Amino acid sequence: MNTQSFDLPDPHYQPEFYADVPLKRLISWAIDTVLIVLLVVLILPFTAFTGLFFLPLLAFLVNFAYRVICLANGSATLGMRLTAIEFRTRRGAPFTASDALLHTLGYTLSWMFPIAQFVSVIFMASQERGQGLTDMALGSVALNRRAG
Repeated sequence: MNTQSFDLPDPHYQPEFYADVPLKRLISWAIDTVLIVLLVVLILPFTAFTGLFFLPLLAFLVNFAYRVICLANGSATLGMRLTAIEFRTRRGAPFTASDALLHTLGYTLSWMFPIAQFVSVIFMASQERGQGLTDMALGSVALNRRAG
C-alpha cells in the first residue's frame, strides 16, 4: 500500500516535520498511559468499586474512549499535544471522528497481537515517515505541529 501523498510534507525536503517524532510518540504514549490509569482510578469510586471486578475491561474502555475523543478533537492525544505532535490523514487533513475511530481500532488490534505491535514499533523507528502498521494501513502520519 502506498502511503505517500503530495499533501503531506516530504521527509526529504521538509525533514523538520518528522524530526524526533518516534521519540515524541514514545514519550506521549507514556504520558497518555499515566493519564488513562489516573482516569480509571478516578472512575472506580463512581462504580462503588465494583469496577475492580472488571478492571481490565474498564481500562480497555477508558483507553479506547480517551484516544477516540482526543484524536477526534484536535488530531492528537493530550500526551501528543504536550510533545507537539499531531496526526494527519494521507491528504494532510486533521483527523475526523471516523479517522480517530479507525486509528484507535488499529492501535488496539496491534496491542492484541504482540508481534504486530513489535513490528509496528520497528517501522516507526526505522522508516522516514515514522509510520506504524495502523498508520501505513490508513495512510496517516504523525508530524511535528506547525508553530503558531
